[in-house]
Amino acid sequence: MKSGRSLVNLAQELERQIATKRDLVVSTSLLRCHTDEGGSCKMLIDANDGGGEYGITNLARRQLAEKLKIPFAYFERMRTEQPTLLDRNVNTWLQTDNERRMIRTLDGQVRAVLSDRYRRLDNYDLAENVLPILQRLADARFESVELTETKMYLKVVTPRVEFEIAPGDVVQAGIAITNSEVGHGTLSVQPLVYRLICRNGLIASDRALRKTHVGRILQPEEEAITVFRDDTLAADDKAFFLKVRDVVEAAVSEATFRQVAQKMRKTLDIKLTGDPVKAVEVLANRYTLNESERAGVLRQLIVEGDPSAYGLVNAVTHFSHDVEDYDRATEFESLGGKLIDLSSSEWKEVAEAA
Repeated sequence: MKSGRSLVNLAQELERQIATKRDLVVSTSLLRCHTDEGGSCKMLIDANDGGGEYGITNLARRQLAEKLKIPFAYFERMRTEQPTLLDRNVNTWLQTDNERRMIRTLDGQVRAVLSDRYRRLDNYDLAENVLPILQRLADARFESVELTETKMYLKVVTPRVEFEIAPGDVVQAGIAITNSEVGHGTLSVQPLVYRLICRNGLIASDRALRKTHVGRILQPEEEAITVFRDDTLAADDKAFFLKVRDVVEAAVSEATFRQVAQKMRKTLDIKLTGDPVKAVEVLANRYTLNESERAGVLRQLIVEGDPSAYGLVNAVTHFSHDVEDYDRATEFESLGGKLIDLSSSEWKEVAEAA
């Protein structure tokens, strides 16, 4: 499993961000884009509260381009080669659309350009509510936590619930909680399987709890205001966090964990009778792995020395250790969970690839 930061460091960063983050719901007619000759893109917000000049992150530029129906590759080409043309395009469409957008800022940067229906489920609130739940797990161990530009991750393991896949190969129960404040995914709570002999983490795709960031249309009293949570949203949050508690308890229960572990054990009996290189190629094509990732998974499969579906699952999850980007590393842990859910015919295509 990919290592992250300490829990203390996570808490400190979440508290720091509270003081510097700001959300605005604003008409696009009050937004302007200005790009200098070096390709540095700024957003000018003409509003009484929260107005000013902000930098724009890569994700926010992508979201802005998507909202204005400008292909992102073309958006970026204009930004680097024809900044004046970019500003003319963007500002023309901002004025033409005249829609309301939620603009999320942090540290003087626009970090997200979202719908005015976007429902905030912020990392600080999530941590404040779920950390006590996770800490109540028997001998809970925060195996990996991280805060990236797009998501927060909490991955916790409890040694009180474990299963032996094969002699000496023990896995333990855990939970993976993921949230995005910038429209990069739902808030999700998923079972986690932690393999002791190689510290691999596998995130199961079933028995998950997800909550989308969609809510009511925000009706500001003036042209642009900072958005605060109201009593209705707070009550809805409280009900959701009670569900989180139930899902956490269920995920680390003996019954639920055994069902996931049994799926893993079944892959032991599926032998890779074809060409391992072709097997990884089929996998790479199905799940859009690049050349470097494909080579890394193949390398881990060879190192594992286990020519079975179980060996391939572990090659995928172990490769996450080598992935520099934490978000992408977690996607490989989730890919392991998808693989144990493959049907017999799907495994046959991989196992017999030649």
